[in-house]
Amino acid sequence: MATPAQGMRPLTSRDIAGFFAMVVGMFMAILDIQIVSSSLSEIQAGLAASADEISWVQTSYLIAEVVMIPLSGILSRILSTRVLFTLAAAGFTLTSVACAFAGGIESMIVWRALQGFIGGAMIPTVFATSFMIFPPEKRAGVSVMMGLVATMAPTIGPTLGGYLTQHLSWHWLFLANVIPGILVTSLVWFLVDVDRPNPELRKGFDFLGLALMAAFLGSLEYVVEEGPRNDWFDDEAIFALAVVAAVSAAGFFWRVLAYRNPIVELRAFADRNFAIGSLYSFILGIGLYGSVYLQPLFLARVRGFNSLQIGEIMFVTGIFQFMSAPIAGALSKRMDLRAMLALGLILFGTGVWLNSHFTADTGFWELFLPQAVRGMSLMLCFIPINSVALGTLPPDKLKNASGLYNLMRNLGGAIGLAAINTVLTDRNALHLNRLGDNVNLARPEVQQMVDSLSQRFDGLVADPTAAAMSRLVGLVQREALILTFNDAMLLMSAVFFGALLFMPLVRRPGAPVKADH
Repeated sequence: MATPAQGMRPLTSRDIAGFFAMVVGMFMAILDIQIVSSSLSEIQAGLAASADEISWVQTSYLIAEVVMIPLSGILSRILSTRVLFTLAAAGFTLTSVACAFAGGIESMIVWRALQGFIGGAMIPTVFATSFMIFPPEKRAGVSVMMGLVATMAPTIGPTLGGYLTQHLSWHWLFLANVIPGILVTSLVWFLVDVDRPNPELRKGFDFLGLALMAAFLGSLEYVVEEGPRNDWFDDEAIFALAVVAAVSAAGFFWRVLAYRNPIVELRAFADRNFAIGSLYSFILGIGLYGSVYLQPLFLARVRGFNSLQIGEIMFVTGIFQFMSAPIAGALSKRMDLRAMLALGLILFGTGVWLNSHFTADTGFWELFLPQAVRGMSLMLCFIPINSVALGTLPPDKLKNASGLYNLMRNLGGAIGLAAINTVLTDRNALHLNRLGDNVNLARPEVQQMVDSLSQRFDGLVADPTAAAMSRLVGLVQREALILTFNDAMLLMSAVFFGALLFMPLVRRPGAPVKADH
């Protein structure tokens, strides 16, 4: 293995400035996954869309992004990092403008899909570039910055989205990308120069592999996104696309293993550290996107908070995440990264477990400690996972592997959210049945409560007994919902504690990676 002096050119201020511009582009692409989540009702009203249609504003972006992320590896080798990233940043900016001025839900879905597809190229390209231009002794600090971007963007997305929608309009969720997008496009074009294009790779480009990959990942993403809402395989469209996903997956894996110039090189998974690092990236995706989804949903459905109030509570995670960055960076230089990862997994699992004690009165201060612990843990997880997965790969595998690594985090988020929504549906039905069986008028305590509520409603409504019963049903539904959210949080914490079982398989990372320049 080459030493840094042998394998790397000197790092210049131009490299640093260009890389920073790329990180801003990555932040925009990841942020746009979540920025619309707190404002879907406003977008729905603005586009006169139905409840079923509006979910596609989110789903279309995710499906298209998941297809592009693994494709970015071969595209960056054909075009070069500079050209691919410039095209991605420019296309992302233009499609953001198109989304802002979409005239209806159909055009919005088309532009969101294009935005996700084009923007998806920026995410793995940044990860690969960081390992190509920075020597090993500087990667800890770079990993801190990338970790903040990759994990802060989903965390602050609902907060920023709620603020923009409340104070301006939903159009600014997309228009906010224009100025940064123009700056990123210009800076990357003039400053980034880390590799050379290889047009020879265009010969024998695997279009069949691309079609199979798009069908596989696109269908899989649709199934896991829409399944919980539509009773899974009882829905004809979901069943049909599940079959498409299974068949195209078989064809895709056969093609990439048999073709001489595959669209994605899966042999990177033969590296044990990369395989385990990708698994941890998948698990981190479950926690990152699952926690950002569950807590706002609880605050909206149980507490009745608006998007801005929810954003203010969620921002605690972001603050502690930011505060932990220098600590995590320092620890990564002094501590075995495997021990650091184990500590991060334990803290994240603990933070989510603390969140599994929701009550009807849970608010800012009750959620402060769980969010603080979770925020502190994210950087302790991300930095070692990044180094474990990518830190020992040779340069000819790095770009492709970076796409696969980032794809695993997105798939973890998608599959994790599907599992969470299924748990919410099933456990809510279970708790409603159990509570309903115990809350009946044959029990003196229940009759006493109904009598007390009836006296309170007497003179205020025409039928105080009916009002009392309605209030009691509402209380049962609320408590069943609270128990359901607690179950989902408990299950997610178990995933992180269970992830510790794979730690003995991880080799200590730290071998340098040469730049392919």
